[in-house]
Amino acid sequence: MAYKINPDVCVNCGACEASCPMSAIAEKDGKRVIDAAKCVSCGSCAGACPVSAIAENN
Repeated sequence: MAYKINPDVCVNCGACEASCPMSAIAEKDGKRVIDAAKCVSCGSCAGACPVSAIAENN
């Protein structure tokens, strides 16, 4: 189950992208997005996010 970044909360700091071991996060239109095909649901990005903008995509 991939994680998802809430674009309304994301401040585009890049902490999540730097923490992702699968390089599944990239910037798009001024916000970070997670490629669900690359995400292994490790949660590193959620732990790195300073504004809690990342959660499991249920």
